[in-house]
Amino acid sequence: MNDPRQAPVGELLATIDDPSQLRRLERSQLQRLATELRGFILESVSRTGGHLSSNLGTVELAIALHYVFDTPRDRLIWDVGHQSYPHKVLTGRRARMGTLRQFGGISGFPKRSESEYDAFGTAHSSTSLSAALGMAVASRNKGENEGPNRRRHVAVIGDGAITGGMFFEAMNNAGVTPDIDLLVVLNDNDMSISPPVGALNHYLTRLLSGRFYAKARDVGRAVLSNVPPLLALARRLEEHAKGMVVPGTMFEEFGFNYFGPIDGHDLDAMVPTLQNLRELRGPLFLHVVTRKGQGYKLAEADPVLYHGPGRFDPGEGIRKPAAPPRPTYTQVFSDWVCDMAEADERLVAITPAMREGSGLVEFEKRFPRRYFDVGIAEQHAVTFAAGLACEGMKPVVAIYSTFLQRGYDQTIHDVALQNLPVVFALDRAGVVGADGATHAGAYDFAYLRCLPNFVVYAPSDENECRQMLYSAFLQDGPSAVRYPRGSGPGVTVEKAFTEIPLGRAELRRQGRRIAILAFGTMLAPALAAGEALGATVVNMRFVKPIDDRMIAELAGTHGAFVTVEEHVVMGGAGSAVAESMAAQGLVLPLLQLGLPDRPIDHGDQAQLLRDEGLDAAGIEASIRKRFTQLLAEREAGFEAEADSAHEPESRRSSAKVAVAAEPAALRRTGPAREARATRSALGHIDS
Repeated sequence: MNDPRQAPVGELLATIDDPSQLRRLERSQLQRLATELRGFILESVSRTGGHLSSNLGTVELAIALHYVFDTPRDRLIWDVGHQSYPHKVLTGRRARMGTLRQFGGISGFPKRSESEYDAFGTAHSSTSLSAALGMAVASRNKGENEGPNRRRHVAVIGDGAITGGMFFEAMNNAGVTPDIDLLVVLNDNDMSISPPVGALNHYLTRLLSGRFYAKARDVGRAVLSNVPPLLALARRLEEHAKGMVVPGTMFEEFGFNYFGPIDGHDLDAMVPTLQNLRELRGPLFLHVVTRKGQGYKLAEADPVLYHGPGRFDPGEGIRKPAAPPRPTYTQVFSDWVCDMAEADERLVAITPAMREGSGLVEFEKRFPRRYFDVGIAEQHAVTFAAGLACEGMKPVVAIYSTFLQRGYDQTIHDVALQNLPVVFALDRAGVVGADGATHAGAYDFAYLRCLPNFVVYAPSDENECRQMLYSAFLQDGPSAVRYPRGSGPGVTVEKAFTEIPLGRAELRRQGRRIAILAFGTMLAPALAAGEALGATVVNMRFVKPIDDRMIAELAGTHGAFVTVEEHVVMGGAGSAVAESMAAQGLVLPLLQLGLPDRPIDHGDQAQLLRDEGLDAAGIEASIRKRFTQLLAEREAGFEAEADSAHEPESRRSSAKVAVAAEPAALRRTGPAREARATRSALGHIDS
């Protein structure tokens, strides 16, 4: 039975199950293969969703690299990795492309556990050269860089990714590392996800206009090669004249031999160039010019729209939905930051190359002088915000939770320790779905709540998100508001701003015996579970400061606590509750529910949460399993109350007298007795 997710395969592409078969083709067949591969990727992504524009642009590059280099012996690393679909198709995963980014299917990024051809797992930007250099040094030290079968190492990086400082740190190191076989391929398509920014991008743009220089240099060398003294003189003059024709020799100054630029869609140019470079040694740099969306006119015209589409009809292109979808949390942030900027001219917005993803497109249009895209430079983004805050501005850093990890030292040293009023709007918190473990925002509670001066907000719905962003903006110190990918429960967002009292939780359901303390997105399933269990449910709202008073009050009236969070259990919000209990001397059974101590793979968000027991049914089941006796006592209590309601008044009166006659020192009534019984059943010791 045919899988409707599997795209049709061209005759030539159908013969390629690994690169060794590709290398047996005649060079004249490669263009036909490229056409079939591009068509397959377009059809495949249109059926599954995924990254499209970038992959249409790397078809010829992937073919040329696998045709020339002996992969997997030669190491090939793709940076950032979302442009690696052609590579995946050519390395034995064509039949599984219908499962791309789906639960149990193949990843949208290179993954070492998925294929031996994925030399290094990537998904965060600018890491390829560091990894490739490490591999090259290891090969050298093991003696694998000698002889005709010496191992080569290739890092493919985009013009957006090279704006990351980590790339320059690695280049600075690689340029002075002796006896290595290392090639950097710059895939220059003038686009990252958002259009690239900064002086380096301007440099590359100017460099393209200097192609006549490269051609003239090659012709001159050919003419002068027969006259060695003149050639030596020409080389000295060339170094002085270069800067007048080409805007700098940056890559060569780092110790790399620079080649290019060449057309990344011209296989007749790329294959012989790569074959020549394969025979050279030392750090090499090849500049390849490609086009995002190549071969699909709609993606060529709007590569941002087709960067990461869902399912669509390639013949019609991406269509707007007939009915407007519920606003996403990203849209809630986008509306808030524009409204807040209207109200306070001190507000400035910063993003590390994620204008679209973080919801700042409208802000840039309306407040261009207060909008700063700093490129893929998370460390700089944080300290840049700190500098702005020092001078009285109110910076808002719009960043994915997973990417703030890259600026953690700056968050501690430059923001938290100086108690500067920087608001971190953390998008993609919790499980992120199709992008998988590399993009999961599963650690932010833990790494932020331990920092001095920080306030950490956990909104449970769209309106609470808006009001928490407003409340965070009013703080005189650092704060973070973390919210998930996608839409919320559909709560109406109030236009008016309302400050949320700092560190105050909200009782959402009054129950008995068990109190469920829900953080952020887990409130909705916790309420459903609480209804089924007759439990109290609290919207905690803050991870820091935690509401100690609410915890103490609930401990006096309940027999057990359950914390629920879309975050790893270790060090998360549940740990904050445990610390509060310990500090207040509260002894009560505590069940902590959240994400496990392992990566959460890609798949549908709801399914992933369900599999981890973080939907309503899973929360209820976990509580029933842990607190069986306590829940049985609750049911027995209800039955006793029902029976008592039908007893004669005289019998009930005598029972009251008997209880009243019991010595006060020996009497344990209500919740205190419930808590003692529960602790006894679970092996806890009362003092």
